[in-house]
Amino acid sequence: MGAVRGALFVLAAAALLPGCDDDLLPSINLERMIDQSKDKSYGDEPYFRDGRAMRTPPRDSVPMTRADTQPGIAVGEAAGAYLTRSPFPITRGVLNVGRDRFQTYCAACHGISGNGESIVAANMTLRKPPSLVDARVQGFPDGRIYQVIVLGYGLMRPYTEDITTPEERWATVAYLRALQLSQGVGVPLASLPPEARRRAEQELP
Repeated sequence: MGAVRGALFVLAAAALLPGCDDDLLPSINLERMIDQSKDKSYGDEPYFRDGRAMRTPPRDSVPMTRADTQPGIAVGEAAGAYLTRSPFPITRGVLNVGRDRFQTYCAACHGISGNGESIVAANMTLRKPPSLVDARVQGFPDGRIYQVIVLGYGLMRPYTEDITTPEERWATVAYLRALQLSQGVGVPLASLPPEARRRAEQELP
């Protein structure tokens, strides 16, 4: 009998729970990761003495993209002109880095071969991503392609948060050049390094 009464009490308590005042139960804000309080650039912040949210960089600090080895290395241009060639030597290791960055961040829209064909591109109704291997893009200086990575272009956002260093960005440009050569008319024999030219001459009919 006691067990029956206990069961009836539990059922009665469960039936009354929906009628409880919401103020008695802790609220769960499932949107708290989306809607957060934060300071914005040029906004006010009373916590600091000068009332500014954006802080002055410490003395002698430098931008994380600064590079002193050659003018234009971090921005893709120098003296008002695009760099025509990558400022870094192009090695197999550099191309491997560029391939990784391209296939991770660029291929989703521009296609694994850079021709602008991908599932993502097929579902873009406002504007399709351009082919990066056509003659027009092949005619761009390396510095212009580099700047598109840094600044974005049209509907494409900047990719500095993903391809984070100048070395990685120039490696991506170098890999794109390799893609263009692989789908173009080929490489002039005279432009090959001596050893590669010798092997090519041996293999040509």
